[in-house]
Amino acid sequence: MARIPLDPPRTLLTRLAEWYSRRTYGAVLDPGAAMAHNGRVLRTYVRHETSLARWDRLDPTLKALAVMSSAVTIGCSWCLDFGYWESAQRGVDPRKLRDVPRWRDSDVYSDVERQVMAYAEAMTTTPLQVTDEMVAGLRRHLDDAELVELTMMVSVENSRSRFNSALGLTSQGFKDRCELPA
Repeated sequence: MARIPLDPPRTLLTRLAEWYSRRTYGAVLDPGAAMAHNGRVLRTYVRHETSLARWDRLDPTLKALAVMSSAVTIGCSWCLDFGYWESAQRGVDPRKLRDVPRWRDSDVYSDVERQVMAYAEAMTTTPLQVTDEMVAGLRRHLDDAELVELTMMVSVENSRSRFNSALGLTSQGFKDRCELPA
């Protein structure tokens, strides 16, 4: 149960954000509804996410696996649900997305994908557990721009997941929209 009402004050900004969210995602996103209680926070967040969406140096599959690994480590069900749906919509292999919580035991990942998920976990724990060896291993596969983008995406997901988890935001059923029935 959300720890903040998901029916923010009706302003021009909230109405515009709700319209955009329904048009783009088919629903009003709970994090947006929560943020709409503070217009400045919502505006800043929208600009931030719009800018992030234009980043394109890192392979989309690596980016998705890193983001979802961070969400798994924090335990954000909203982020896992939405991340699965969004990444599947962008063509990331659903088997890889499904296996993120058990990536160490799955046989669907390449060596670099495993390194990316280990790095995301190490960045997400407190205290950080990133090692020089971990970064050196990634540098064999990623250039400097890709490594920076990967690191920032994990950092951003830490912020998203912690915000959503702290406010009690849980799955909105996005994953169900792209799964085939049993």
